[in-house]
Amino acid sequence: MDQITLGDVTVTRVWEYFGSVDLTPGTFFPDSPKEVWEDGESWLSPHFLDPDTHIVRSAIQTWLLRSEGRTILVDTGVGNHKERPYAPVWSRLRTDFLANLSRAGVEPEDVDIVINTHLHVDHVGWNTYLDDRQWVPTFPNATYLMPKDDFDFWNPENGHEPVLGRGNQNVFEDSVSPVHRAGRTLLWEGSHRIDAALRLDAAPGHTPGSSVLTLTSGTDRAVFVGDLLHSPVQILEPDANSCFCEDPAGARATRRKVLGWAADHNALVVPAHLGGHGAAEVVREGSKFAIKGWAPFAPYTERA
Repeated sequence: MDQITLGDVTVTRVWEYFGSVDLTPGTFFPDSPKEVWEDGESWLSPHFLDPDTHIVRSAIQTWLLRSEGRTILVDTGVGNHKERPYAPVWSRLRTDFLANLSRAGVEPEDVDIVINTHLHVDHVGWNTYLDDRQWVPTFPNATYLMPKDDFDFWNPENGHEPVLGRGNQNVFEDSVSPVHRAGRTLLWEGSHRIDAALRLDAAPGHTPGSSVLTLTSGTDRAVFVGDLLHSPVQILEPDANSCFCEDPAGARATRRKVLGWAADHNALVVPAHLGGHGAAEVVREGSKFAIKGWAPFAPYTERA
């Protein structure tokens, strides 16, 4: 199953990439206890950890929402033909993302809203595509919702020195600025109400402008958390940041806050990069959290 319904909103998973990110658990999540990975190998493999190489596996995917008659994309992955000299895993890709989106019943012209939860390399790539050697908006009729704090932070003109170093090189220039120049962006701060079911809220820590999208429709709840979680291990160990968090203390506090809300409201937690079933319900377990159950999306390995 690629689609679920939450109240009056449908949520469809659209794949771009699944596989290695060339990082070991100790490198990717330096705060995570080694024994958590060792004890959990039976369930972390093969969707979240390569059983042979013990390299972390990750999905690049877009969440397609249909709400109140509008078509909404949550994060746009890596994109094709992008020069990423300091992120070679994502450099010059040629994926079938747009064909996968079409199979989900959506053409680029159909998209009304694009949400970038933050402006890292693997969340904004399909904002644009290469047309006659020019980067132009992929979704010409869409409003692109970008957190202003991230827009300012990643703008090279402002001279910030991110934890990511040069890992985001070229990203603002080829995937953010062309959309802004075309007049398609809405830079928001604090919170932004999309419709009766969907609200964006600032969730800083991973990046200054990181955000979450909360879905509330009927009796159903979900929260799309972007990179608050890269691995289900961070549900069990909520203080374990990824190595890419700009503000480690802020990221831990935000993760605990969002997971706590999800546990208390029986909300589905939908990260950007989980393989397997892609999303999970969580419960409190002492000062930490546990996985209550997985979403019914089909794992990537079942699609081969």
